[in-house]
Amino acid sequence: AQDTILFPLKIRAGVDIAGPGIYLTDKNNLSLEGYISYDRNEKMSYVIETGYLNYKYSQFNYDYLSKGIFTRIGVDFNLLKPESSLGKYWAGIGLRYGLSVFNSGTPSFQYENYWGTVTSSIDSKTRTGHFIEVAPGVRTELFRNFSMGWTIRLKLLISGGGGKDLRPIYFPGYGNGGNRTSAGISYFLTWNIRYKTKTVITKPEPPEE
Repeated sequence: AQDTILFPLKIRAGVDIAGPGIYLTDKNNLSLEGYISYDRNEKMSYVIETGYLNYKYSQFNYDYLSKGIFTRIGVDFNLLKPESSLGKYWAGIGLRYGLSVFNSGTPSFQYENYWGTVTSSIDSKTRTGHFIEVAPGVRTELFRNFSMGWTIRLKLLISGGGGKDLRPIYFPGYGNGGNRTSAGISYFLTWNIRYKTKTVITKPEPPEE
């Protein structure tokens, strides 16, 4: 006979606590992020993430501002066997496409030339950034309908919205726009609700002789 389990398929909504945690120590970097996911089956989920960034940076000779929103869409794959995950535990990898719409500019900067020191600025403009992500991570259910976990974000820049000569220093959802690759981490608190129970075969019926 076949071995089967009843596997709960869930809808999840979560918030990232890493961004607010960073803001407590660095008032120049406010990042807010959340996500919703929907289990297609016991192995794959559809995911949409969205967030907001307000970033300020000052050096001895320039100031930089970046503010805007971002969204990521993609899928998560659970590498655990259904009889191990049971809808409570997740250890796997996610794939994302990211889109960022933001305003960035340099209110003031200084540079030196033949005639001395010059002070100027670059007006804030609306830009659009594109990137992709590979996102391994883990998640575990702490108690009924409540989970916690983390995700590492390995990002590849497609376009930072400023061309090759005027890349944004930092933009929402990605990070340092001057780098072709970027990395980050998210810590999520997640609320789960079961919408369906699926019967999953864990051990196929042996073939007849």
